[in-house]
Amino acid sequence: MMKQSEQFDFAKRMVKALAAQYGDSSEIVLHDLTRGDHEHTVIAIENGHITGRKIGDGPSRIALEALQDAEETHSDRLAYLTKTRDGKILKSSTVFLRDEKGRIIGILGINSDITLTIAMENSLHSYNTSLQDTHEPETISTNVADLLDSLIEQSIRMVGKPASLMDKSEKIRAIRYLSDAGAFLITKSGPKVCQVFGISKYTLYSYLDEARQTGEDSGNGN
Repeated sequence: MMKQSEQFDFAKRMVKALAAQYGDSSEIVLHDLTRGDHEHTVIAIENGHITGRKIGDGPSRIALEALQDAEETHSDRLAYLTKTRDGKILKSSTVFLRDEKGRIIGILGINSDITLTIAMENSLHSYNTSLQDTHEPETISTNVADLLDSLIEQSIRMVGKPASLMDKSEKIRAIRYLSDAGAFLITKSGPKVCQVFGISKYTLYSYLDEARQTGEDSGNGN
């Protein structure tokens, strides 16, 4: 198996090759998850104008989940929908790079802008039928602050009511969602979560403990 440095060198060449193959309507991005810097994972990118990202920007949600537990089994995700903050609809694929022990060390992502093809769906239906994900497209963030905001919004939608109206069990559900998504790997995420959910730092730690205990209990039943 190739060494890590060789894998990343090869992946960087693939970034350029795929960009040349698919043209300027497809962003090709490479994340390095080995450097211990959870907020600046992009080490190579072509056609960053698609999402507005550049080298040194932060992780996608999928990258954050991989950082949360690199030893978990994460399958490559192919041909699913994402969207940018300015409304572009993207057809995305995610391929994980792994070390000799199978741990995730990097991510190669392809994000093709299909906004116009969606608008012309009747004539280009065959292009879009391969999409495997019919859920609401995930938003690709350009920095970790936007990513944290997006994850908090998703946790609130998951519960189904404003944070100010949630009871304790509902807040724990939302916080467990954030924990599972890796939100607390983001610097200063705790104060932001406390502010949104109207809880203290002590209460957040208590809810996190309960959320993790609940997750472990449910996992033992499988």
